[in-house]
Amino acid sequence: MTATVTVAAALTLSACGSGNSDGSSDGKGPGADTGARKSASPSAVESAVTDRPEIELPSDLSYTFEWPKSGDKERDAVLSDGAQSVKAVDLAIAHQDALDKPYLFYYEGEAAAGTEQFIQRYVDNKARTTGAYRFYDPKVNVRGDGTASFSYCEDQGKAFVMYLKGKRIKKTEVTADSYVAYQTSLKKNDKGVWVIHDITSQRGSAACQP
Repeated sequence: MTATVTVAAALTLSACGSGNSDGSSDGKGPGADTGARKSASPSAVESAVTDRPEIELPSDLSYTFEWPKSGDKERDAVLSDGAQSVKAVDLAIAHQDALDKPYLFYYEGEAAAGTEQFIQRYVDNKARTTGAYRFYDPKVNVRGDGTASFSYCEDQGKAFVMYLKGKRIKKTEVTADSYVAYQTSLKKNDKGVWVIHDITSQRGSAACQP
């Protein structure tokens, strides 16, 4: 199931997918409180690209990336750009802008089209995500032709939908569907950024269960 298809299920569940998760169910919206918490300082890998968009997120959103560095420059760059791409989508939802420039810095082609639909779902429902996200079990394969594959798991157990009117939070219990597996295809662009061209997801994936 591609991102373009899976985003259609957005908002049907309670936990949210920070990227283009299949059933990520939190409607993200502009932010009841777009008041900002700056993302962590760019790493040495990130600093190589000087025109990266600044990503400032609502203070009630937090992320844990259990993606240890390997010492391999390109592999670590994929991990770094992957983390920024996740945050950039949440920023677009907080801005209530399905064409927000920061996420388009990291997504192209079908992945960008699917992500736009995913964000628009949150905008239409006047909602956004809140809570804590955990990402783990990364697997990166960098090829010699400037492309890469990157898979990882997401724990949405402590992430929820916040409807902007009244800042009402839809709390849900943790179930097997709180864990989502992602598979992405990336290509290094002329700026040196690993851009996502295709993304698929599987909610309730057995491989991501605790």
